[in-house]
Amino acid sequence: MNNQHKQKPRQQSNINMEMGQTFPLTIKRLGINGEGVGYFKKQVVFVYGALPGEEVVARITKIHPKFAEAEIKKIRKASPHRVKAPCPYFGKCGGCQLQHLDYSQQLKEKRDILIQALERHSKFDITTLDIRPMIGMDNPWEYRNKSQFQVGQQDGKLTAGLYGLNSHKLVAIDHCMVQTPATDKVTQGVKQILQDFKVEPYDERKRTGLVRSIVTRAGIETGEVQVVLVTEKNDFPRKDVIAAEIIKRYPEVKSVVHNVNPGKTSMIFGDKTANLKGKGTIDETLGGLTFELSPRAFFQLNPEQTKKLYNEVKTAAALTGEEKIADAYCGVGTIGMWLADGAKEIRGMDVIEASIEDANKNAKKHGINATYVTGTAEHWLPKWTKEGWRPDVVVVDPPRTGCDRALLDTIKQVKPKKFIYVSCNPSTLAKDLEYLSKQYKVEYMQPVDMFPQTAHVECIAQLILKEGN
Repeated sequence: MNNQHKQKPRQQSNINMEMGQTFPLTIKRLGINGEGVGYFKKQVVFVYGALPGEEVVARITKIHPKFAEAEIKKIRKASPHRVKAPCPYFGKCGGCQLQHLDYSQQLKEKRDILIQALERHSKFDITTLDIRPMIGMDNPWEYRNKSQFQVGQQDGKLTAGLYGLNSHKLVAIDHCMVQTPATDKVTQGVKQILQDFKVEPYDERKRTGLVRSIVTRAGIETGEVQVVLVTEKNDFPRKDVIAAEIIKRYPEVKSVVHNVNPGKTSMIFGDKTANLKGKGTIDETLGGLTFELSPRAFFQLNPEQTKKLYNEVKTAAALTGEEKIADAYCGVGTIGMWLADGAKEIRGMDVIEASIEDANKNAKKHGINATYVTGTAEHWLPKWTKEGWRPDVVVVDPPRTGCDRALLDTIKQVKPKKFIYVSCNPSTLAKDLEYLSKQYKVEYMQPVDMFPQTAHVECIAQLILKEGN
């Protein structure tokens, strides 16, 4: 009998609860998305807005096979670290999750999220790991140098903002407290210009309209701002006039770019990009190095913390001037160039061609001995090794999905003496470190708070090749 078309049995829930059920709950810790985690009849319950140590009355809003989601009906005992969130959009938009938690306590709880991930996804003895206190910010506001606001329509007016928590409903935002003043001001101004020119926002449900997103990036040191208008169609009436008006009203804008994204997707950018007005890139300075940034090139979103992060990478690399460094997922070359003054040679790779073009320009501009190529590390590292070039240090800064398994297998084959892993996802970091644990010792881990007020955790792990490998 052909079983190809047999229906899969419906997944049964093991949760002994009902929708709408209320019960008292003690919150034990924070989950990876910033929600409070408690246990009811030994079953996991995630409570949005609840904090560790709190006693709440929870109401079930969603039941999954292995856990339930709930909302707070009442706080019986509040955490001493609970504060009033200053942002009027907190709890509505999906941007921040922890504004109601005192910042010094955010740092402690986010370090604990890293520990939880290691406990869940690896076999490391946590008591033997050197997991250092998280490096925070003096002022944990107005730090993001890039905004990506979705465009919509409310009450006949064009609006821009972020989607609500776990929803596709647009929350219109007039001022974002974690954005730098430059990106916040220009984004609001561009929104008004599009309204003035009667540009129709794209409606995802009806598949009508034009503009999908306003993306704004600011060079904090240089003061230069770039605006990317993402549309659903290639045809963009009066786009040149609109671009000219943006620069006229906001002289700090040095680049206005048009990107076309026709797909039914949650991705911001499409494949086609064209310069409308000004130059196609903006410059940013970081620690004396100037980087040329094209619209799709990856660049860290928190410049102040980026310097701390990269200095920690430099400390972990402990260079003597003789090392050959491979910089995987290199973006525009920031990490490699930050390390260049202590290295013999840098080679980097990334799958985004525009990033590699920027990286090579940036290296040439600074007279740095670096080569950047388009492609994956798992392609280039074995090739270079065969040609006689073997890295002493490999640095990776992968996306949230972690390192490709083929890359980790390549690391096992190439065997650099040091492997420096910069992670933005504790779960994938834990899995990847576990996979390398036979060949590499995790010397220490240094979390850095790149995104205050959110549950995101960034971490640097220093791995040393074990003797005999």
